[in-house]
Amino acid sequence: MSNKKSSYLLLVSFVSTIGGFLFGYDTAIISGCNSFLEQHFELSAAELGWIVSSALLGTILGCVLAGSITDKLGRKESLILAAICLTISALGSMLPPQFIGDLQDPFWVTSDMDMAFHFLIAVRIVGGIGVGITSVVAPIYISELSLPESRGRMVSLYQLSITLGILLAFMIDWLVLTNAGNSAGVISEERTSFFQWIFVEELWRGMFGTEVPIAILFLTLLLLVPKSPRWLISKKRYAQAKGIMYRLYGKEQAELEMAEIKEMPEQQTKGFKELKKKYLRIPLLIGVLLPMFSHLSGIAAIMYFAPNIINESVDSVESSFLGAILVGVVNCAFTFVAIFNIEKFGRRKLLLIGVIGAFISLSGVGIFFAIGSTYVIIPLLLYVASFAFSYGPIVWVVISEIFPTRIRGLAVGIGSFVLMFTGFLVTLTNPILIEKIGPSATFFIYAGLTVPAIWFIWKFVPETKGRTLEQIEKLWLKQDQGENK
Repeated sequence: MSNKKSSYLLLVSFVSTIGGFLFGYDTAIISGCNSFLEQHFELSAAELGWIVSSALLGTILGCVLAGSITDKLGRKESLILAAICLTISALGSMLPPQFIGDLQDPFWVTSDMDMAFHFLIAVRIVGGIGVGITSVVAPIYISELSLPESRGRMVSLYQLSITLGILLAFMIDWLVLTNAGNSAGVISEERTSFFQWIFVEELWRGMFGTEVPIAILFLTLLLLVPKSPRWLISKKRYAQAKGIMYRLYGKEQAELEMAEIKEMPEQQTKGFKELKKKYLRIPLLIGVLLPMFSHLSGIAAIMYFAPNIINESVDSVESSFLGAILVGVVNCAFTFVAIFNIEKFGRRKLLLIGVIGAFISLSGVGIFFAIGSTYVIIPLLLYVASFAFSYGPIVWVVISEIFPTRIRGLAVGIGSFVLMFTGFLVTLTNPILIEKIGPSATFFIYAGLTVPAIWFIWKFVPETKGRTLEQIEKLWLKQDQGENK
């Protein structure tokens, strides 16, 4: 494949991962807002957990929606819908009705605290729907465009975009806080400028608002990318699919890809009935349990509450924000470990090494909290590193490649639904667990939940590197035929 076509494929994949960037950005940006939201809305631990996890509730709804629309409407159209939701959410999160400050001369409209609180919850759920859709569709879209020898690396770009979003958001939080100085969160009795209002007095608004230009960029660039050729073929639109494949791979490679796809027997999609077929039982088990185990390790809580968790040991707001930036740097850096090694060592080996590392490091976090050490950031970073080169990217890679094209959207939607629902529960309960049983016991629980994951990966997850999507489907069919002999 020529360098020109390779660059075009990389560019298309990059555009589809901006949704992942927004996912990571939103995940981390609210971590800087937490203490100010808690102060402004006078939140209890449970209410703080709810406002933070509300976006994850939206992702659950988005995964349910994506599972049906991506196979019917197409990958590109589904991503455009996700971008619209993310844009609405970014704007809405910045501008819930004003409920404190200069209520006699407001910037746009006033309301009571309850209305503003519920408005923020609603728009975060809308944004979550966008994240849920893109979490399902982007890995599928990339996997269907990529060649076997680079598919793992290309799909890992989605996770890299999440980690880059997290890192930038942690940095933006710190910059906004530093710029506000001692005036951060202090409401002036006098009329102030719009920027003073959203970046100083109610700086959580400005933190949310920095998502707006990224969401608009995502929506604009999506209009320029092609449809998935494999999806087009599943809809019998062969001429259109061939034209896109020629542009992506060149004529020779495109002909080979088309021939192998056409070799697979045509079957009518039967939705959930299809997933009940015996040869898909193991893929479905992997598609459900692997995402669930990844979030039971507590990664969502750490990313959403990083400054809060670090502050438990250092008792310094500025230091906790800098620690959160360090979490983002490590998360991003070790995602590159997966990108550069996933085609060399394979999915299964990296998963096993990373999850064992997660067990050891999470246990270390629990121990350090138990002894009152101020160095809890060390095992916490080791956990983030272990997650970043294993669970983080490889879950998306595996669940996007183990299912047949005709039901891939539905199946990945189920896997993403489980991942988001688990993340929602972990995020919702984290502040309550830390308040009731303490951070040490909380992290020992997360460590314990990695043990069954190690056994499951060893027992059930196959190695799929270097195989085409059609070869992976044939693998399940052969296993089923072997069991029936």
